[in-house]
Order: sequence, then structure tokens, then C-alpha cells
Amino acid sequence: MTTIKKIRLPIEQELKDFEPYFKKSLQSDIPLLATILNFLYRTKGKQLRPIFVFLSAKLHGETNEYSKLAACSVELLHTATLVHDDVVDESYERRGTFSVKALWKNKLAVLVGDYILARGLILQLENKKYNFLHLISQAVQDMSEGEILQMKKSRKLDIDDETYFEIIRKKTASLIATSMAIGAASASDDPELPEKMYRIGQDAGIAFQIKDDIFDYQSKGVLGKPTGNDIKEKKITLPLLYVLNNAKPKERKRILRLIKRKNKDSEVVKELIEMVTKKGGLEYAESKMLEFKDKAVSALMEFDDCEARTSLIELMNYITTRKR
Repeated sequence: MTTIKKIRLPIEQELKDFEPYFKKSLQSDIPLLATILNFLYRTKGKQLRPIFVFLSAKLHGETNEYSKLAACSVELLHTATLVHDDVVDESYERRGTFSVKALWKNKLAVLVGDYILARGLILQLENKKYNFLHLISQAVQDMSEGEILQMKKSRKLDIDDETYFEIIRKKTASLIATSMAIGAASASDDPELPEKMYRIGQDAGIAFQIKDDIFDYQSKGVLGKPTGNDIKEKKITLPLLYVLNNAKPKERKRILRLIKRKNKDSEVVKELIEMVTKKGGLEYAESKMLEFKDKAVSALMEFDDCEARTSLIELMNYITTRKR
């Protein structure tokens, strides 16, 4: 299996230089805010989106200071949305530790998320990178619309395939797409490249989210049980949507009734997970995930062979084969 360590090799120095730059962006003279920002920096994840940025930049030229700014802008936005998501989802855990919401409550979490988002926008303005500002602002709009659309559909439970893909295109794929586009924009003046890379990133991002949706129905953790969190939150994702689309009207009505009225019942959640598994929901979702991944890889093959292209293709494979 492809590892992140191998994928990072062509941009190892860029990522090394990025760390102090990103850490500096997460600073404040307000002691309490500085404490929370330092906590977020120490509990950061794999930073996949900066990897997308630097590899996309390197695919089209040499990385530079603007590439670093682009990577920082994307990661700040990603960090801000995670802090806000934990408030919206009432989540007390993030990456195996307490969330900001859990430690400092909702009001501070919302304000900290706002501050981080503003830091990214200010960095772009200070550097007069208005094309970056446009890309990031569009991503913020898309992600917000995607979350709100998902909330609406979770209440009505009237989701279909077209709406599902619109939701994940906006709420998840838009930021990965933006990472690819802004990386290209940092290294090349070709006005067509960011749009091309955006489309590739969008397909990769859709594959990434479908993989996350599959995880919710698979064994996890010490107890080896699926989380079923999407069902508990009344989120109908692709594995369950496949079962609904292929169920007889009476069975479909029963499934929707269970999700609406008994979504917190552990036995009901277990029954629905087993149903999705037995009726081929996971296999269908995986086949769709691979379709989008293959589409992204095929588009990348149109560019000249180089280390960056190889790593981007390996990154596409990684996001569809990762264990979590």
C-alpha cells in the first residue's frame, strides 16, 4: 500500500519549510486564544491538503513562497471548518483527543474558528493574492452550502443520488479541489491550469468522501464495531442510499421510519448496518469511489511524467485505500 511518507518525498523540503510558517499563522497575543491555537497545532492531522497544494504546484513548475502561502491558506480554512464542524455535530472528540468544543465550549469554539478563517484571508490580502482569495472564498461558500443542504436533507430524509453527490462535492470535494487549483495558481500564470486541477481535485475529493462514508459501516476501534454515526445523525450516505434505491416501497418506507424515529437505538443502527452490508451497499459505494478516483488519475496522465505526477497518482490511490 502507498504510504504518506512515500508520497511526500518530492516535496519533503517544502513541507518542512511549511511547518514554522503554518505555526506562526496560528498565533495570537491573547493568552487564551494562543493556548487554543497551540492546542490545535499540536493535534493537527496528516495535512493532506497542503500535500495536494505543493504537489500540484510542483507538477506545473517550481514551488515558491506563494505556494507556501497557498498551502497555509488551505490548511487554515480546513482547521477552521473542523472546529466549527465539532460544534455543529456536537462532537467531543477529534483525532483521538478532545475537541475544542469539548474543552472550551461552543462560544469559544465558534469564535476560534472565525479567527482562524480570518487569519487565512488576511494573509492573502497582505500578499495581494486576490486570485487565492477568490478560490478560498468560493470554497467557504461551497462548504457552507453543502453542510446546510445536508442538514436540510437529514430532517426530511428525501435525499437522492444527485443531491448526495452535490452535498459531498460542496462540503468535502470543494476544499481538495481548491487545494489543487491554488497550488497550480501559485506556480504558473497559465489561467487554464487552476480550472483543470480543480476538476481533478473535485473527483479526488468525491472519492475521499465516499471512502469516509464507507468507514461508517465498517469495523473500527478496540471493540471492532462500526460507528454508525451517519445513521445516528440521520445522514443518508451512498451505501444506505443504494439499499433505499433498490428496496421495495414498503421496505423503503420502513427503513426511513427507523432512521427518523429510532436512529439513536443501538440495535436499530446495528440492523441497518447489517442490512447495508448484506445488500451490497458497501460494494456499490466502493465501485463509485473507484470511478471518481480513476477519472482523476486519467486526467493527471495528460500531464508530463515527473515525480510530482507520480506522487499525486499515489495520493489518489492512498485516499481510496487508507484504513482511516
